[in-house]
Amino acid sequence: MAACFSFPFFAMGTECLLHLYARNASQADRAAQRAIDEVARIEQRYSRFRGDSLLAEINRAAQAGATLEVDEETAGLLDYAYACHAKSAGKFDITSGILYDAWDFSTHELPEPSRVAMLLPRVGLEKIRWQRPVLQFPQPGMKLDFGGIGKEYAADRVADLCLGAGIAHGLVDLGGDIRVIGPHPHGAPWHIGIRDPAQPENALAVIAVRSGAIASSGDYERHIEVAGKRYSHLLDPASGWPVHGLAAVSVVAERCLVAGSLSTIAMLKGRDGIAWLDSLGVDYLWVDDQGKRGGTLSAAPTGR
Repeated sequence: MAACFSFPFFAMGTECLLHLYARNASQADRAAQRAIDEVARIEQRYSRFRGDSLLAEINRAAQAGATLEVDEETAGLLDYAYACHAKSAGKFDITSGILYDAWDFSTHELPEPSRVAMLLPRVGLEKIRWQRPVLQFPQPGMKLDFGGIGKEYAADRVADLCLGAGIAHGLVDLGGDIRVIGPHPHGAPWHIGIRDPAQPENALAVIAVRSGAIASSGDYERHIEVAGKRYSHLLDPASGWPVHGLAAVSVVAERCLVAGSLSTIAMLKGRDGIAWLDSLGVDYLWVDDQGKRGGTLSAAPTGR
C-alpha cells in the first residue's frame, strides 16, 4: 500500500511542496530529489536574477544587438512565448520585463511617466527575429524575461519526472502553480484552495482536481497603492502601465504551463479576459477589482 510523503523546499523565490505517494520512503526520496534538482536546473537556466544563467547570456546579446543560437529546450519556450503573444494579441510579451527597470513595487511610489515612455521603444516581441535555432536582436537594449512561464514549465517537468520514476499519485505545488500527478490512490481528488485577492491568507474557493493543473495570476503578491488606487505588477506592454479590471484569475488545464499562461493573458486583457476565457471553453474563476467574482469554478468544491 502506497503512503504519502511530503517534501517542502524553497525555489524560484517561493515556497514549494511535493506530495508523493510511493511504496516506501526510499522511492519517494529518489523521486523528490530528482524533482527538486530539476527545479533548480530550470531556475539556474532561466532566472533573471542570476548573472550566470542562460537567460543572462541571452540578455547580454540582446543588450548588444547581437545574434546567438539557443538549445532545443529554450527554443521550445520561445516558440510557446510567441504562440502566447499571438493568442493574446500582443498582451503577453516576454520583452516587457524591461519595464520593471522603471517600476519598483517595494517603494510604493509611481515611476516618472517619462521613464516608462523611454523604455517602451525597447518592448515588443515583433522587434526580435526568431528562426530556430537563431535568435537575433536587431535593436540593441532589449531584454527577455521568462517569468511568466518558467515556474509553470518547471511544475510540468517535475510531474513528468515523477511519473517516469513510478509515482502515479501526487501533487506538485510551486508557489501556487499546481500540477496534479494523479488523484489519491483510492481515487479521491486533491482539494486545492484558491487565494482570495482581498484577503490572501484566506481561500476564495476550494477546487477538487484529480488530474491536470491549476494556476493563478493576480495582484495579491506584488502591487502598490498610491492615493487609494491599487497598481498591479502586471504591466501592459503597449502603455508600460499596470493593467486593471481583474484582481485574480485561476484556470484549470491539462498542463500547468497552459493554465498559467491563460490566467496571465486573462489578467492582461482586463475585464475582456472573462469573455476570452469563456470563448476557450476552459474552467476558470475570476475576481474583479471591485470584488465581484464568477466563472465556471465558482461553486466550491467542484469536481473535475
